[in-house]
Formats: sequence, C-alpha cells, structure tokens
Amino acid sequence: MKQSQLFTKTRREAPKDEVAKNAQLLIRAGYIHKEMAGAYCYLPLGLRTLNKIINIIREEMNAIGGQEVHLTALQDKQKWEATGRWSDEVIDVWFKTELKNGNQVGLGTTHEEPLTSLMKDHINSFRDLPIAVYQFQTKFRNEIRAKSGIMRGREFLMKDLYSFNATQQEHNAYYERAKQAYVKIFERLGLGDKTFVTFASGGSFAKYSHEFQTVTEAGEDTIYLHEGKKLAVNKEVLNDEVLKDLGILRSDLKEVKAIEVGNIFNLGTKFSDAFGLTFKDEEGKVNPVIMGCYGIGPGRVMGTIAEIWSDEKGLVWPEAVAPFAVHLIAIFDKNGEVKKATDALYEKLVKQGVEVLYDDRDTSAGQKFSDSDLIGIPKRMVLSEKTMKNNQIEVKDRKSGEVRMEEIL
Repeated sequence: MKQSQLFTKTRREAPKDEVAKNAQLLIRAGYIHKEMAGAYCYLPLGLRTLNKIINIIREEMNAIGGQEVHLTALQDKQKWEATGRWSDEVIDVWFKTELKNGNQVGLGTTHEEPLTSLMKDHINSFRDLPIAVYQFQTKFRNEIRAKSGIMRGREFLMKDLYSFNATQQEHNAYYERAKQAYVKIFERLGLGDKTFVTFASGGSFAKYSHEFQTVTEAGEDTIYLHEGKKLAVNKEVLNDEVLKDLGILRSDLKEVKAIEVGNIFNLGTKFSDAFGLTFKDEEGKVNPVIMGCYGIGPGRVMGTIAEIWSDEKGLVWPEAVAPFAVHLIAIFDKNGEVKKATDALYEKLVKQGVEVLYDDRDTSAGQKFSDSDLIGIPKRMVLSEKTMKNNQIEVKDRKSGEVRMEEIL
C-alpha cells in the first residue's frame, strides 16, 4: 500500500475522553476510530492487524480439529429461557430489543444456547462424536464501564469454540489439547513471555477453569504468579486448598496486575441437559453430551499487545501481527531520482511477496519518521539522496532501534 492513498491520518493528540493507553495509541496511529464508549471501528491498518491475530487463532483451532461456523447475533428468547439465562438477574449485560410482531430478541453475549440447540440436529450416536465447533462472532454486552479501549467493549469480536464429547475422559483430553493450543497462540502473538495459565473458579462443573492472563499494569485483574512454574492463581480463588493442589507455597507467589486474554471452561452437561442433547453409546444407552467452551477476544488481544508492545514514540508491533512487514520511506530530492529508485524498490519488494507500506507522501522527513514510529511497523527502510550515493538503504529495527546500511536490492 502507498501511504499517499491511505485515507487515514495520524494524530498528535489522542481524544481527551480516552484514558486507556491502547486506545490512545491506536487512535493516534489511525488503526481504530471510536464510534462511542465501548464501540470501535477498525480502519485499514487496524483491520490488517486484527485479521492477522484472527488467522493465528484460526490456524491453531483448526489444528485441534475445530470446524468453523458463523452463528447469528440475534438470539431466540425461548432458547435462553431453557437454561434460565434470559433473565437480567442471571445475565446482567443483555442488550434486548423487540421485533415488529412484539417478540423479544437479544443480541448474543455468548453462544452456548444456540449452538447446543443446533447440535441436536447433528448428534445422535457415539459415532457422531467428538465434535469441536468455533466461530469469530460479534458479541454485545451492556457493560457499566467501558473505559479500557478495545480491551473491554460493549460490542466486540470473540472467538468461541465449543467441544462435544461422549465421556469425561475424552473431554479432559480435549480440554488439555485446547489449553496447549492457547499457550501456542499467545507465543505466536508475541505475548508468550508475559501470559500465564491462571487457575480460576470452575463454577459448578469442575474444580477449576483456566484463564490466560497477560501481566501488565494496565490489567483489571489481580493474580498471584509463580514464575518458576509459569502458572498463576486468580486472587478470587487463592486459598490453602489451591496452594496444596498446585504444590506451591504462598511465599513463592508474586502479586501482579494482568489482563485476561483468554479462558477455557468445563461445561459438563448443563446445556446438554437443558436442550436434551444426547447420544446413544455402543450398547444403545442414552447419555448426555459433555461440553466445554474456550474463548479468546481478538480485539482484546490487539489492545493488550498495544499496551505492552509500545514506547514513548508509539506502537512496536511483533512481526506476526504487524499490518506490514516493512515501512519504506523515500526522502525526496529535487531531481526526483530518489522517488524513481524508491518506486522501483517498492515494486520489487511487492513482487517478492513482502508486505510494504510505502510512504510516498510529499512531506518532511521529520513527519515521515514520526509517523513511522507511531505506526510501529517492525522494519523501516529509508532511501535518500545520501544513501543512494553508496547504492545503500538505511534499515532500522523498530523494537531495538538498531540501524544498519544494506545494499539496495
């Protein structure tokens, strides 16, 4: 992409009503636009980064047998009444509306109910199991507070996967596979060193659920971290019994702030029982299907990366999720030779399959460098009259600041 054709502009100052670092930087750099509190639009640069995050998650979900679907955002009241979760007293973040015929519908906060109901058409026998289904779907939650930028929204994208197994043993094995897939996802996203499997409440289905918490002062959660074992315990469940289960001492734990970037839960047969989702085993006996759910918010992950991978100049994207691999900058000369050479280099890089944002704008070098630092693409390549004299190009690493000279391709 040529930057002269990019309709978005950078900003010196963030909106005064934004307090979250991620939103301030992403708005200033032209990645997102704030529509209202808790609702953000993804602009061209932001959508490229979001899609790269989504693709990493998708690859790992496919690797553990996930089949992708896309369910509706509109929710059938009757399905949610079957589990008792239509009530605002049970789920207090519903967005509900009324159809022209007077019937109520909701906007999905999560999708256990509709997917469990759907699977009744497809699961009858033990031969139909196991199944794992996932989607990337917009969720709606009427949050009281929406001041953490894209890390906590009223409208946001969620990857939710649901597993369906015949036995508890099979479910446990899949749950562990999903856990390890999540570990791999956060490693690939550049958050592996700061993200920890965190023991949390398992509700009525199991002793524990597992959160994936990324350590940062911007976090809303308090966790107790055991760095040696690379695990943590949520403050809400920290007690002597948990310490004993995990074989750790309270004195070995460090209290830190963290952002929950993912979670996995055992669901047992709660939803299967509510909808009559059963299967016949090899002996013809009817059994309820055992379920699990596994969530990651791609937008929340993007906001978390922006919080952690940034400095006083702007964003510092990990290579795996940067909107482009190279930010090519031309410092124009009077006779147009630099532009001609940079145009040719741009075409050559594109043909080689390199993702390039080419700053071909007729503006000052200072403005170009400032914008480049703010946008945060991993590698900056600068061609100027000075470098051309030696048939070289200046290459700067955004993360380390290291500068080197290379021969022009």
